[in-house]
Amino acid sequence: MPFSDYRPDLMGSARINVESPVTCGAWTTLELVYTAGHFGIDDLGGLKISFRSASDQTPPQFDQPKAPGYTTVTASNGARLNASYSKNSNIRPWGNTLHIKCLNFLSEGDTITVRFGDQSGGSPGTRMQTFREYAHEYRVHVDAFATYDFVVLPPEHQPVIALLPGPVARHIVILPTLRQVGEDFALGLKAEDRWGNPTDADQGDYTLNSSMPVEGLPERISMAKATDGVLRLEGLRMNREGDLRIEMLDDAGQCVARSNSLRCQVVCDTRHYWSDMHGQSGETVGTNTARQYFSFGRDKALIDICGHQGNDFQITDSFWAELNQLTAEFDEPGRFLAVPGYEWSGNTSVGGDHNVWYRTEGRPIYRAHRALVMEDSTDENVCLDAKELFSRLKDEDALVVAHVGGRYADISFAHDAKLEPSVEVHSAWGTFDWIFEDARKAGYRVGIVAASDGHKGRVGASYPGAGKFGSMGGLTCHLMPTLDRDSLFRAFRRRRHYATTGCRPFIDVRVSSLTDATCRVSETEAEPVSEALIGDIVSCSNEAVAFSFDLSAQSGIERIDVKDGVELLQRFQLEPEARKTGRRLRIQCEGAEYRGRGRLVNWDVEVKSSRSAICKAAPINFWNPDSAVTHDSRSVRWKNVTTGGFHAVDIWLEEAAVGSLTILVNGTEIAVDLSTLDANDHIHEFGGLQKAIRITRLPDATLATGYKGSLTVPLNIGEERCLYLRTTFEDGHVAWTSPVYLTRVR
Repeated sequence: MPFSDYRPDLMGSARINVESPVTCGAWTTLELVYTAGHFGIDDLGGLKISFRSASDQTPPQFDQPKAPGYTTVTASNGARLNASYSKNSNIRPWGNTLHIKCLNFLSEGDTITVRFGDQSGGSPGTRMQTFREYAHEYRVHVDAFATYDFVVLPPEHQPVIALLPGPVARHIVILPTLRQVGEDFALGLKAEDRWGNPTDADQGDYTLNSSMPVEGLPERISMAKATDGVLRLEGLRMNREGDLRIEMLDDAGQCVARSNSLRCQVVCDTRHYWSDMHGQSGETVGTNTARQYFSFGRDKALIDICGHQGNDFQITDSFWAELNQLTAEFDEPGRFLAVPGYEWSGNTSVGGDHNVWYRTEGRPIYRAHRALVMEDSTDENVCLDAKELFSRLKDEDALVVAHVGGRYADISFAHDAKLEPSVEVHSAWGTFDWIFEDARKAGYRVGIVAASDGHKGRVGASYPGAGKFGSMGGLTCHLMPTLDRDSLFRAFRRRRHYATTGCRPFIDVRVSSLTDATCRVSETEAEPVSEALIGDIVSCSNEAVAFSFDLSAQSGIERIDVKDGVELLQRFQLEPEARKTGRRLRIQCEGAEYRGRGRLVNWDVEVKSSRSAICKAAPINFWNPDSAVTHDSRSVRWKNVTTGGFHAVDIWLEEAAVGSLTILVNGTEIAVDLSTLDANDHIHEFGGLQKAIRITRLPDATLATGYKGSLTVPLNIGEERCLYLRTTFEDGHVAWTSPVYLTRVR
C-alpha cells in the first residue's frame, strides 16, 4: 500500500489560483493554498506536494529570488516551515516533490501558501509543463501526526489545472510512404506549437503544391477546418509511378512545410505502415488517459499502428482489463491497429526491460514484480527474471522486443528467437546501436525497431520537451501487404521493418539474383526464393551478391553506411567532391556516459574561428527550444545534451580553408587546421560510451533527398553476412534497416 488511507476526509483541502487553462510552457506564478483539516498538523509533520515524474515544469528553488522557479512557502499562523524539493523522491508517478516540514504545529483552518514562481523579487516565474495535459494535478499528501505516514487528499480536494497548446510555431505534412498506383491514400496536415503540441491556434488558408498530379488533392485548404490542429484529407489517388512530395505554402508563397516522400508503384507486394508501439499514459508513469493516448496516435500523430507499454508493476488487474477493452475498440483493420501489450520491467540484473505484445486480447500479464500493485494482483503470473518470462510466453501468440529505457535490457541474459525477433535501438531515452551489436556478437539474428517510450501523451510524435529526455521518439516502418494484426505479426516475426529516430523515409533493400536459395520463414519452415528482402535469413550458393538499396527522404542524405554486423563495409556520401571544398562545417556532439539511467551528457561548446568569418550557424537535433545557438562573426556557442545519439551545429564560413578553428568542449580545447579538413570525419573521443566530437565538411547547399546504390559483397561457405543500412540524414534523423542475413552453403 503506497500511502496510508486513514481518514483523508479529515486531512484538509488544497486549491490553486487558476480558473482557466494555462498555455503549455508559459511563465507564470502559481499560488497553491493548503487548508488544514480537523487534525491540523503536528510539529515535525508536514506536506508533500507532487507533480508527475514526466513533467518538465521549472523545478522549485528557494534561494535565488531573481532566478526561474523561485518559490516561497508561508504559514498563516506564522509557523516555521522547512521547504525542499527533489526529483524522484516520491512513489512513482508522483516523483517531482516539494517537501514541507512544519517546525511548529498547525490547527484546523490554518493555511500553508506555496507560491511557485514568486515574481516579487524579480524571478520570471515558473515555466509550466511544455506538453498538453487535460487534468494536470498537484497531488497533496498530508502527514498530520508526524509519523511520516502521508495521506493523499481526496480527489475533490486536489488542485487540478488544464494545460493547452500555445501559438503555431511550425507545420507538418505527412504522406504514407509506399502505395500502389490507383490506390486511395490520405494526406495529413498539422500545426504544432514550439513544444510539439498540435494546436488549433492556426486559422489560416494555405496552398498545396504537389510534385506530381494527385487526384482529389485540393489547391487550397483552411486550417480553420482542422480538429485540434490536424487536418486529414482522404480519398487521394495517384495514377502513375513516381515519388510524390507536397508543399504547404502561405499566402506570400513561402513554403511552411514539406512532406515526406510517397513512393507510388504499379505493383506493390507490400505497403509501408508506421508504428509507435511503445509508450505510456497517466495510469502508469505517463500523461493523460489511455483512451486519449490511442486517440492521439491515430488522430494527431497519424501513425498506423500503436501499442501501450505501461510498466507491468504499475498495471493493476483492472487497468489491464481496461487496456484490452481499449485495444479491441480502437483496432480497425485497414485504418488503425491497436495492439495489446505491456512492458515487462525487470531490473537489468534479471534481464531488463522487454516489451510484450499479444495478437489477441484476454491474455495474461506476466509481471516482473508487484511492487506497486500489491493490493490488486497475485503472485500467480509473476516472472522473476527474463528466462522465466520467455518460458511462460513460449506457447503464447506473442512478440517480445528488448528495450533500453531507465533499466536497459541485457540481451545476453535471455533470448528466444521465436518470441524476440528484434531489438529497439532508439526511443526518447536516446540511441542505442550497442544493443543490436550485443545481439550480433552473441550470434542472434534480430531485426531493428524504434519507438518512443513517450511519457508525455504524444505517442507517434513524441517530442522530448525541456526535461531529461534528449531525443525525439522513434518510429518503425512495417512492410505488410495489408493493415491487420495477422499481417503485422507475420511481418514482425520475419523482421520486415526498418527503424527511424522519428522521420518517415522510403527505404528499400534487397539482394537479387540468388541461386539455389531458400529463405527461413519460421523456426521449422523455409521456402525457395530468388531475392532477399529486409529481415530475411537466406542460404544460397552465390559466390558474391549485389546488396542494393533505394532511399527517398524528406531531408538530404548525409551518409549511408552499409554494415555487416558491427563492421562498416562501405560509406556512401553524396556529392563527395563538393564536400572537399564546402564552406559548411558540421560540429557534432555524440554519445552517452554509460548504459544506465545516468547516460545523459551535458555539452558546453564554443567554436572560435581565427581568420575566416562565420556567416551563419544552424542547430541540428536541438529538440529543446530553450537550447539556443548564439554566434557572431568569430565564434559560436551552445549548450545541449546527448543520450546516445547526437546533436550538431552547422557553421558556414566565409572561406573554406583559411585559418583554424578552436573548439572548447567541457574544458577541453581542440585545434582544427581548416586547410587539412577534408570530407573525412575528424573525431575527438571523450571516453564514456562512444562520447565524441565529430567534425565534418559538407557542401554549401543542401544534399539530395534520394539515392540508389549497390555494393558487391563476397560470400564464403559457412560464413554468415549480416547486411543492413544505417543512414544519417542532413536534418539529424537516422534510419536503420533490419539486416538481411546471408549464408553461402556450397
